[in-house]
Amino acid sequence: MPHDKKVQMEIIALSHSVTQSNNYAVVLQEKGKKRRLPIVIGGFEAQAIAVSIERMRPNRPLTHDLFKNVMDTFHIRLESILITDLKDGIFYAQLVCTQNGVTQYIDSRTSDAIALAVRFGVPIFASTSVLEEAGVTMEAEEPTPITERSDAGKEGDPTGKSGKKKKSDWSFEDYSNDELQKILQDVIEKEDYEKAALIRDEINRRKSGK
Repeated sequence: MPHDKKVQMEIIALSHSVTQSNNYAVVLQEKGKKRRLPIVIGGFEAQAIAVSIERMRPNRPLTHDLFKNVMDTFHIRLESILITDLKDGIFYAQLVCTQNGVTQYIDSRTSDAIALAVRFGVPIFASTSVLEEAGVTMEAEEPTPITERSDAGKEGDPTGKSGKKKKSDWSFEDYSNDELQKILQDVIEKEDYEKAALIRDEINRRKSGK
């Protein structure tokens, strides 16, 4: 089904997690603006995106290359992709395709949709509702340094400065909503988008009362 309220995004980063080897984050940014949308994806999906961005040519076609070849063979055009929704921390997307003048909207995992968008060279869009819920904006004002917090360095500190806990051991319970917002801005400035996505999900969970 079509979605009218949408904004164009562009890929600005594909970052690797140093503590969780199978996790990556693809970071989208609203075109011409500062609002960003970090999406945590798996290693295979990250590789599929990176291979196309870097214009590498595998000896045999990867799954997304095969899918593109099939679409090209049967004259199916990918016009764009749209990130439509965010439910329980999971992003949903659609492929906007045309064949013989008919437009079809095909449900897709967001990582697969992005991998195909890169291969076809088509625009990436996100619904305004997704951006309002999950987007993060780079602040012009410098956030309060975490090292100045009275509880910085304690166990469970999600800034990672204590050196005592791994990312998987984070606990958000000791932080107020205002404190989480400050931490979120700090990790965004450091371009640690995987950590930012986890903090953002916790803030959204609190807002929804789950």
